[in-house]
Amino acid sequence: MLKNMLILGIESTCDETAASIVEDGSKILSNIIFSQTEYHKKYGGVFPELASRCHIDKILPTIEKSLNAANVKIEDIDAIAVAQGPGLIGSLLIGLNTAKTLSLFLNKPLIGINHVEAHLYAAMMDKMEFLTLPALGVVISGGHTMLLKISKIGTYEIISTTIDDAIGECFDKAASILDLPYPGGPEVEKLAKLGDSSKYNFKSGQVKEKPYHFSFSGLKTKILYTVKGQSGKKENLDVIDEIEKKHIAASFQKAAFTDLIEKSLKAARQYNLKAIYFGGGVSNNNKLKEMIEEKNDLNIPIFWPSFGLSLDNAAMIAGLAYHKYTNSFDSRIDIEAKTSFCSF
Repeated sequence: MLKNMLILGIESTCDETAASIVEDGSKILSNIIFSQTEYHKKYGGVFPELASRCHIDKILPTIEKSLNAANVKIEDIDAIAVAQGPGLIGSLLIGLNTAKTLSLFLNKPLIGINHVEAHLYAAMMDKMEFLTLPALGVVISGGHTMLLKISKIGTYEIISTTIDDAIGECFDKAASILDLPYPGGPEVEKLAKLGDSSKYNFKSGQVKEKPYHFSFSGLKTKILYTVKGQSGKKENLDVIDEIEKKHIAASFQKAAFTDLIEKSLKAARQYNLKAIYFGGGVSNNNKLKEMIEEKNDLNIPIFWPSFGLSLDNAAMIAGLAYHKYTNSFDSRIDIEAKTSFCSF
């Protein structure tokens, strides 16, 4: 592999504008993230048009900050990496067109990166000396819930996905029902610490004849009915006391994670996998880490991205790009944005 290769990574799939300089796939020289959370809070979720406009305003200053933080000049960059999907079309196009422009202007290779694959790499990039394969990849974010067999970096087999809501999306919706602010995941975790997780017997859905697939829409609906009554209307008054919300949060979190953990461990056993790598924002939940460590009867190592790499970021984009580039990757300027999940 090439040594001392500097890659500029750009991430703009949703509501984070990010840029990073990574050396040789793992040494992070800078990782700058501009979060739009405060802009979207009043909508209870990401407002796509607003996200695009924010990216336009912030992407060049974010790249400049990343270069300055790394003490690197733009001319020193060896390649440009950009998340080309999946994500919001407007947001993706801002990052992609910026990367294309830089690639043409600097005459540097352009590397398109699958955002989901990068989330898995985030759990590897600062632990490459401990890389254990084949492994199970577990992607848990606001847009995705997937189990994959990782044979090597760049080679994957999809085992299962969600047929409806992603687990992060379900956390956000449960938080909204409980009148918690956006983003919902950290707020549900915080409230759940105060509650009794055995108070309510919630369960995630099962998919007939697809035992590893996920379904969280029924769990979300059960939370809605428990809090608002059987009419299922969020605007209704609560039918429970305020004190019950902490128990509902704890019981909901337990149900969602129990389903995730049981399917993950069963898949790892069936496919004879040697480790588990988690990626995506939900992987930052401490209760999840505690629960899987308790239930890990396979006694295989479990790897998590560091906090700065668990949410959307550009370091994981640049890091993964190094492996793509050094494995006979064909640089193309005509790569396109892909809004939905595509095969690796």
